[in-house]
Order: sequence, then C-alpha cells, then structure tokens
Amino acid sequence: MSPTASSSVSRRLAWWLLFIALYQGTALAAEPPDSMGQRMQACATCHGKEGRATNSGYFPRIAGKPAGYLYNQLINFRDGRRQNATMAYLLDHMSDQYLMEIANHFASLDLPYPPAQTTKAPAATLARGEQLVRHGDESRGIPACASCHGAAMTGVAPAMPGLLGLPHDYLLGQLGAWRTGMRRASSPDCMGEISRRLSPQDIVAVATWLSSQPVKRGLPVGSLPAQPTMECGSGFR
Repeated sequence: MSPTASSSVSRRLAWWLLFIALYQGTALAAEPPDSMGQRMQACATCHGKEGRATNSGYFPRIAGKPAGYLYNQLINFRDGRRQNATMAYLLDHMSDQYLMEIANHFASLDLPYPPAQTTKAPAATLARGEQLVRHGDESRGIPACASCHGAAMTGVAPAMPGLLGLPHDYLLGQLGAWRTGMRRASSPDCMGEISRRLSPQDIVAVATWLSSQPVKRGLPVGSLPAQPTMECGSGFR
C-alpha cells in the first residue's frame, strides 16, 4: 500500500473512531439519572406529570400532600384497607421504608394547581356544601371539614390531607367509599363515621363546593388552632 493510501485509511479510521466515541458519549449523556423523580414517572400515567393531576377525572393530585398522609395511603393500598387492584399490585413487594421515600418525594413538590372546576349546581347546593365544610352540622354530630383539614383546606402536617384541587368525581367517590366501608383507615376511623352521618345530598354538596374552589397555594399548615372534636386513627400521625 502506498504512503498516500495508507494515510487515507488512517484518516478514515480516525474519523470512525471519533464518531463512535461521540455517539457513545451522547448515548451515555442522554441516559436519565437514577433518581426518585425518574422512578416515579410511572405514577404520571394516572396522577399526571409530577403528581399534579388535573381538575377533572377521577385521579387525585398527590404532589404537595403531607408525607404522613401519602405514606398512610400507600400502606393502606398495599395492605388492603383501600381497594384498588392496580395500586395493590404495584406496591405489593415494596417495603415500608421505600414507601416512605416515595411519600417524601411527592410531599416535597410545591407545584401550581390547575384552575378550579366550574359548576352549574344550584346556589342552595353550594351554600350547603360550604356550611358543612366550614361549620359542620352540630345537630347531626358532623364536625366541620376545616376543623381537621385546616381553615384553608390545604391540609395539616404531618398526615392530614388538603381537600382543594381535587376533582369532583374523585371527592364523590371517596366520600361514598368511606360511607359504604369500601375505604377504611386505622381505628378510630373518623372519616368512615362522619361519612355515614352525611346524607347523599350532603356528599354531593361538599364535593361540589370543594371542587369549585380555587387554590392559591396548597401547602399544608404546621398545626391546627384547636384540637379536633373527633379522634382519628391516622390523620395526625
């Protein structure tokens, strides 16, 4: 082979080696890091990007919820106190420690809320819903939602969830599940007791009013101004 031909082959080989090196470097650089955020992208299928959900449908927002609440729900799904075959399957072999890591990840996300749902409900329905949320119904032993979930309804750390920014259908479904015993919590199950005291019309009113309220900032507060009137097994721990 002549010196000129040999030089040409060498240059081509050098270019190919450079191309391969660059390709491999790009592929490695494009590979996502193994982070909790990356692992939790699967949750976006139902709960929306970064767990922020939308203002419609049936799946709840999980971003920014108190870590204790999220942890309790993951445990409840895994152990059968909440009924959802998909969640139970996903969580079946996860340890308590890893479920706490998941809860802490989503609790740390402070993300904007979607606009509130619009409603054509009668004014009387909205008024009844607001009455129950803010003041309860003492004559029937129904405490105000705000007495446990906070005056702004954004939840209370470490384990009481906010009720704003949730879809109407989800709220209806959960209150109905509490009422029928399909959803349960650690004893004493205060939400089960309260939901059984609500009439079907009350449940509609509460869900309608809550889902129609805008959320400026949804972070849970650190404490309540007064002790709740009912004891709850999992809401404050």
